[in-house]
Amino acid sequence: MLDHAATVAQKPGRDVRLDFFRGLAMFIIFVAHMPDNSWFLFIPARFGFSSAGELFVFCSGLASSFAFGRVFTREGWWQGARRILYRIWQVYWAHIGLALVLMAVSVAALAITGIDYPARLGLEWFFAHAGEGLLRLMTLGFTPAFLDILPMYLVLLAMIPVMMLLAGVSRVLPLLAIGALWLAVQLHGINLPGGQMPGALWFFNPFAWQAVFFTGFAFGMKWLPMPRLERGGMFWLCVGVLVLSVPVNFWAFTDAFPLLSDFHDWFVSPVNGKTDLALPLYLHFLASAYVALVLVEPVKTRLADFRPIVLVGQQALATFMASIVLAWTGGMVLDQIGRGVVETALVNLTGFAGLIAIAAIARAYKGGKGEARKAAPVSTPRGLPQPAE
Repeated sequence: MLDHAATVAQKPGRDVRLDFFRGLAMFIIFVAHMPDNSWFLFIPARFGFSSAGELFVFCSGLASSFAFGRVFTREGWWQGARRILYRIWQVYWAHIGLALVLMAVSVAALAITGIDYPARLGLEWFFAHAGEGLLRLMTLGFTPAFLDILPMYLVLLAMIPVMMLLAGVSRVLPLLAIGALWLAVQLHGINLPGGQMPGALWFFNPFAWQAVFFTGFAFGMKWLPMPRLERGGMFWLCVGVLVLSVPVNFWAFTDAFPLLSDFHDWFVSPVNGKTDLALPLYLHFLASAYVALVLVEPVKTRLADFRPIVLVGQQALATFMASIVLAWTGGMVLDQIGRGVVETALVNLTGFAGLIAIAAIARAYKGGKGEARKAAPVSTPRGLPQPAE
């Protein structure tokens, strides 16, 4: 049914920008999740407040509007809710499977190398309380390290039917709900129990990060108008935001001038700023997105030439799961061969190749549907892509 909905929605042609930027986020997420990866020092998040996480969540919201939002409007609320439940079922078991794979790999690596990878993955409490740990794993109350995003995505998916009900009354209501829920997090710290031991909370607070997800969703549903993509005052204001954020984020500045690091911590609390989506993260991401869209606008159709990146973006769930496993095992390999420049480059590039291979396998498994999703230009600079993921 989901495939049918995607086929119906993608007839006007798929905008390559969504797949390109989502694919780019996958490569960055791989680099960011590899332990002690020196390439991590140069990913975009080191130069500003926001990271590939915001990009991935925003693109997921945008893609969800195409895949599910249109179903609500065309086939009715109950049909849309049924599609959402099916997707939640898929993502839930993807998360559980990914957790079990990482656990198994860590235990095997401990037996082979003697290095306590289960402890590094945050499994000490889980192994000490196997019965309770298994129950918490299955109910998302226990999340090993690196496995915070999919549980958040499950909650965000579950919010879509509620937002569609509100939109049925007025398009303004879901926008007000987004802002009110984010504000409630900032004022009252609401979150869900999770993490690596009892008493911990989810690293990605879904009640805060829904602001990023539903911003993308709102653009896709046209609840929000797409700003004009041109090099005017808005563009230069966003450029200014990005430039001014570099000194308080880039390690070359903060290491040399500790006061800049203090400024960063004032803007984004080191305790829960990332967890609760501090306002600078959200605003920096919006500025980054607008600048990127303006810059690629003249050459947007040529983004399709970056086929490996686009392919990875098209197979987002499969490549995200692969990126976590590849990054974790890549760190194990570096523990054995060393972290010199050549060794680090070899492992990172091998991981990139692995992501591309997984994306190709996923496309082939789906019957070559990726070929049917070749990009088509949008009709105007103001337009957003219409097809589904």
